[in-house]
Amino acid sequence: MQPDDHDPPLAWPDLRQRAQPSKGRGTATRLPHRFMGDAREAEGDGWPVDGRDGSDAEDAPSGARWLTEVVPEQARSILSRNDSPDIPFEWSLNPYRGCEHGCIYCYARPTHSYLNLSPGLDFETRLTAKVNAAELLQRELSRPSHRCSPIAIGAATDCYQPIEREWGITRAVLSVLQACGHPYTLVTKSAGVERDLDILARSAAAQQTYVMVSLTTLESGLSRILEPRAAAPHRRLRTVQRLREAGVPVGVNVAPIIPFLNEPEIERLIEAAAQAGAQAIHYTIVRLPWEVEPLFTEWLQHHVPLKAERILARIRDLRGGKVYESSFGLRMKGQGVWGELIRQRVRKAAARHGLGHAGPMLDTSGFDPSVWRPASAQGELFG
Repeated sequence: MQPDDHDPPLAWPDLRQRAQPSKGRGTATRLPHRFMGDAREAEGDGWPVDGRDGSDAEDAPSGARWLTEVVPEQARSILSRNDSPDIPFEWSLNPYRGCEHGCIYCYARPTHSYLNLSPGLDFETRLTAKVNAAELLQRELSRPSHRCSPIAIGAATDCYQPIEREWGITRAVLSVLQACGHPYTLVTKSAGVERDLDILARSAAAQQTYVMVSLTTLESGLSRILEPRAAAPHRRLRTVQRLREAGVPVGVNVAPIIPFLNEPEIERLIEAAAQAGAQAIHYTIVRLPWEVEPLFTEWLQHHVPLKAERILARIRDLRGGKVYESSFGLRMKGQGVWGELIRQRVRKAAARHGLGHAGPMLDTSGFDPSVWRPASAQGELFG
């Protein structure tokens, strides 16, 4: 079951007065997840909790910081098959669970509920690293039953979030894919992707990769509170330029579009993307499934209280009167007059700069899993 297959619960605890913003984190709230049978109320007695700095999420003072904890995991499988008709890939791979970028709007936050962790603060501070990802991928690609189709890397959590510098799982995965000629796509809002330009350039020369850089706003102040540990907007645009200079096909994902917050920037974002060298423009409307809705609402109340109700009202207009609509074909782009208006604005702005909305066709004909097969083993088959 996907985390956004159903509408959010009808009621959540009122958290607006219980957690103050924390520098460097998208939320300071450890929101109870939907599978919990009960919820705890913090008393604020000052004793250390979970080894952090003396306060739990709910009673933390403004400016409190939490360390990022990473747990290594021996995953049992690494490729996930997609059957959603509005997602343009068959296979996806996520090297990590949770994401240190802390984007408050992230639609993947509810996946932490399956780990019995909070989609709030835990999602960005208690992470899992799939340390055997490359080994598993090699094994799964070697199966005769594997059907070669571009693998989407980082579709749920950013594969170049800060912990990748230490763990290097994404680079190991790319090395496997490049070695056997398997096509793949990447989506990231991190400049860390530049570290792997050597691998990406080789895959690009074989028409086997496409990178999408997510760009939410050009305003550094807004980016700092909306997606606190992601690369600054100007740094992402520089990444687009460097990818293009290295011969790597690159598009910009204007996402998510949030009414009255970054939505007025649509045309400027697309112009900046074109100037940096983007070859295509993609976009999505903000999605608020399950626990994301109360976390996002709390964020609005803290950071843009005068706009909060207006933003939520327009989101409902885009979702047929609901905060979230999970139907295929509607959840990504919205609906109604406002959904159509955004679609036209994106298309016309992209057209002014000669940009389309589709990435390049990637070549699957070069896939060769036999590169991992020992020569002696091949001979034994016929001996």
